[in-house]
Amino acid sequence: MRWHATALEVKPWVETYQWRVAYFISSFIILISKSLWVSADFVLVFFALEIISSRMKSEMKWPHAPSHSLALRGTYFLTAGTYQKAHFFNTRERLDVLQRGLLSVASEFKWHLEAWAIFPNHYHFVAHSPKLESNALSLTVMLGKLHGKTANWLNKRDNISGRTIWHNYRETRLTIEGSYLARLNYVHQNAVKHGLVEVGNQYPWCSAGWFERTASPAQVNTIYGLKTDTLNVADDFTVAGVF
Repeated sequence: MRWHATALEVKPWVETYQWRVAYFISSFIILISKSLWVSADFVLVFFALEIISSRMKSEMKWPHAPSHSLALRGTYFLTAGTYQKAHFFNTRERLDVLQRGLLSVASEFKWHLEAWAIFPNHYHFVAHSPKLESNALSLTVMLGKLHGKTANWLNKRDNISGRTIWHNYRETRLTIEGSYLARLNYVHQNAVKHGLVEVGNQYPWCSAGWFERTASPAQVNTIYGLKTDTLNVADDFTVAGVF
């Protein structure tokens, strides 16, 4: 025995203009289906699904910023940029402040930095989330503190009130060893990519020099030998030199 929808059973759906249209059309379909070799319930279900799909698409909220998935602990690659990619940190002093700030909040929130590179309008880092935490949610709080303090300092320095300094950040959880090691190299050598220096350790606001001093020669050779040109990294920043 096949179940056939009736206009009365469809009627409770009628709450909005869209559903009123669906109601009248479905009633019409039921009337004509009696003379056709087509089941009315099949037509109604198909039509209802189409309306629901259309309504969901029209009401879907598209984000204007990257969504952050920090439910799992692990190793993360992160890029943060200034508002409109402006060169707010365009002097040695300002880069020093941003670098000290990053190292300070990472220590405070127990994020273990393995590579970082800081520029006038953005920065990158690779870091491990805290060992005693089951997720990486503290990253949001950590960056909020860093961005808040550096923005306040910069606006006081320039005697400007309420200016927006930071835009947003994008993080990637690294689960493949090769991808993780390649991004370490990418960050260490990022100043070379931007044309600021010929060798990464010549740039004072990155981790290349620190890495070469603390890692073994074998580790340095392994990391620096990895290719980075195929990495999918959002790094379309134009960087001005500060030397």
